[in-house]
Amino acid sequence: MSDTQEFAPDFTLPAQGGQDGDVTLSKLRGKPVVLFFYPRDDTSGCTKENEAFTALEDAFHQIGVQVFGISKDSLASHEKFMAKKGLTVPLLSDEHGTTSEDYGVWKEKKMYGKTFMGIERSTFLIDAEGRIARAWRKVKVPGHAEEVLEAAKAL
Repeated sequence: MSDTQEFAPDFTLPAQGGQDGDVTLSKLRGKPVVLFFYPRDDTSGCTKENEAFTALEDAFHQIGVQVFGISKDSLASHEKFMAKKGLTVPLLSDEHGTTSEDYGVWKEKKMYGKTFMGIERSTFLIDAEGRIARAWRKVKVPGHAEEVLEAAKAL
């Protein structure tokens, strides 16, 4: 969507999955990173998105790209979601919403005539130097993980 060269906001968040413990973005420098923000564990669109990134996880690893999903759900919620759906991409818990705000994905949303705050489905491709190489906002799930993989290959 938009191409930018600003540095990705740093964060440290607890992880569930491939590397339980904390993940600090700045400690991942030297390799590209994909961060996909999604609204909620175990909902239809979020499940499809997580399954798509899980299906392509090996392809991302082959080109040296680490992938993380981020939502405001707790680690316990992430653990249940991953076990229930057989997901392998590590999920980070942004329970306080600070990282979502730093990336500008915490937005006012409307559904069924109600207005509320929530995560706008967004993905960021961060290059090995820590700059945002590409950002996708208001993501539509079908074909998205494949598009991100192609963009990562082009880095």
